[in-house]
Amino acid sequence: MDPELESRNEWDSPEQENDIEAEEDRAPLAAEEGDEPDDGRQWYVIHTYSGYENKVKQNLEQRIETMGMQDKIFRVVVPTEEEVEIRDGQRRTSRKRVFPGYVLVQMILDDESWYVVRNTPGVTGFVGSGSEPIPLSQEEVDKILERMEEEKPRIRLNFRVGETVRITEGPFADFMAVVDELYPERGKVRLLVSFFGRETPVEMDFMQVEKV
Repeated sequence: MDPELESRNEWDSPEQENDIEAEEDRAPLAAEEGDEPDDGRQWYVIHTYSGYENKVKQNLEQRIETMGMQDKIFRVVVPTEEEVEIRDGQRRTSRKRVFPGYVLVQMILDDESWYVVRNTPGVTGFVGSGSEPIPLSQEEVDKILERMEEEKPRIRLNFRVGETVRITEGPFADFMAVVDELYPERGKVRLLVSFFGRETPVEMDFMQVEKV
């Protein structure tokens, strides 16, 4: 989680995995300064039952339409990012929730819009100080939305520095090695392979090793 969000009340995300369907739409990047109407609209964070983020988004968007709130509630976003998991030599791509249990809502806050959002099934409350919702800064919103649009997916590995792995391909296939350093941006890992009684550093692709 971004450091600037840690100080906000109720922003502690549950520690669990949350797969997102591949067809989940990405939110567009934040509008450039001056593009958004100066009508008091701001971004707020609502807390939901974990695992119900997409359902809450669907429910709220339906309520906005049926209750004619399009002029006060504008966008509902479940922050996600693309993640590639390397497990047993297999590459699995999915979209993961950035903040499980939370949904972003762009709205003009008043009693009516607060009521519509707060009483949406699955919503447990607004993030704020006491009973008062606190809006996110535009800088915070921009960072979250830009994170959703990053071209490079986040690499998730099931091994760490210092752990023993097995090499599955190449001249050192079936050798055991110790993870010395990770290079997620390149999809590489440096290993220490015991060869003729000496530790030899070798660089391999993430796909060429597996956890023991």
